[in-house]
Amino acid sequence: MLSEKMKALGVKKSVIREIFEYAKIRKAQIGAENVFDYSIGNPSVPSPESVKETLLSLISEREPTQLHGYTSAQGDLGVRKAIADYLNETYQADASEDLIYLTVGAAAALTISLNAVLSDGENEEVIVFAPFFPEYKVFIEKAGGKICPVPCAEPDFQIDFDAFEKSLSSKTKAVIVNSPNNPTGVVLSENTILALTAILKKAEKTFGHPIYLIADEPYRELVYNGVEVPYLTRYYDNTIVCYSFSKALSLPGERIGYILVSSKATDAKSVYAAVLGAGRALGFVCAPSLFQYMIPSCLGKTSDISVYDKNRKLLYDSLTEYGYTCASPDGAFYLFVKALEADAYAFCERAKKYELLLVPSDDFGFPGYVRIAYCVTTEQIERSLPAFEALANDYKN
Repeated sequence: MLSEKMKALGVKKSVIREIFEYAKIRKAQIGAENVFDYSIGNPSVPSPESVKETLLSLISEREPTQLHGYTSAQGDLGVRKAIADYLNETYQADASEDLIYLTVGAAAALTISLNAVLSDGENEEVIVFAPFFPEYKVFIEKAGGKICPVPCAEPDFQIDFDAFEKSLSSKTKAVIVNSPNNPTGVVLSENTILALTAILKKAEKTFGHPIYLIADEPYRELVYNGVEVPYLTRYYDNTIVCYSFSKALSLPGERIGYILVSSKATDAKSVYAAVLGAGRALGFVCAPSLFQYMIPSCLGKTSDISVYDKNRKLLYDSLTEYGYTCASPDGAFYLFVKALEADAYAFCERAKKYELLLVPSDDFGFPGYVRIAYCVTTEQIERSLPAFEALANDYKN
C-alpha cells in the first residue's frame, strides 16, 4: 500500500506551482511576451559578480575530489565559522559555528527544525501568522504537529496580538515568523517583535516549557528605503533561524542555506543535537559542497535589488491608481492585492482573460487577496499595466 497522504501531495501541486506550470503551457501557445506571469518567486536579477568569480575560482584552483567530496554532515567547519563571524559582526547575534547546520535551502532548514522540536505523536501545535507560505502546513504536519494560523491585522499586516495570545496553549511548541513576509512583503517592526517576544516569554513561564521562535528568513536582505529587519536572537533566547541564500544571491535552484540555533536557547547543545538527528533521519546531511565553499566570499552580498525596488514602486503606484487595494511592501518581491470580488480564485480566473497570471491567497490562509511576484523584468510590468487597468474597469462596468 502507498501512503495516501503522500500520494495526495504528489497529485495536487501547490497553487503556486500549478499556475507556474500553466504559464509554461500558455507561453508556448501564444508567446512568452504575451503572458504576464506573476506566479512564482523566481529571482529575475542576475547573481552578483562575486558568485561567478568565486565559483570559477573554486573550480579552477581546488582539487576536484576535495571540492566535490563530502563535508561534515552539518557542513564544513570553516564555512560555519565564517557565517558565525559574519552574523556576530553584522547583527551581534552571539552565533557559534558549533550551532550552525548547513542545509539544502530554507525548506530543508524549516523541515529539519520542525522535526527537531516537535515530539512525535504529542499533537503539538505550531502557530503561523496568516498570510503564510503554504508549504508551512505540509512541513508542520509531516513533522507530526498541528498548524494553528493566526490572521494578521489589516491593513498593515502586523501581528494581531489579541488573537495571538488567545491561540497560545500548553500544546504550543513553536511559532514561525517570516519577515520580510511571503506573500505580503511586510516587515515586522521592532515594536511588533518586542511585543511578540514579551508574550512568548510570559507563555513559556505559564506553560513551563520552551516555545521555539522559528525565523524563516530567505528575504532578510531584500528590503527598501533603509528598513531594518530585527535579528531575533537578540530579542528571544529560544530562537532558531532558518536562512537561505536563494533570494539575495539569485540562486534558488542551487538550494543552499543554514540553520542557526541561538547560543542562548535553553540547553542549546541538546537542541542542536536534535537538529543533527533530524537532518540525519530526513537524509539532509552534507549540503552541496561546491555551494558551501562559495558562501564565505558572498556573505552580505546581494543581487541588484534596485530593480525589484523599481518594480515595486511602479506596480504599487499603478495598481492603487487603478483602484486596487494593496499591502504596503517594505521587503521581499511580492505585492499582496485585494481581489475585486470575494472569491480570489474567481478573480484570478477572470484575470486570465487578460493573460494576467496571479496567485489566489486562500492557500496562504488569508482569503480574498492575490499574490503578485514582481521579481520579473520591468518591461513585463510596463506591458502588463493596461491589462491590470482593463481588469479593474471590467469590474467597475
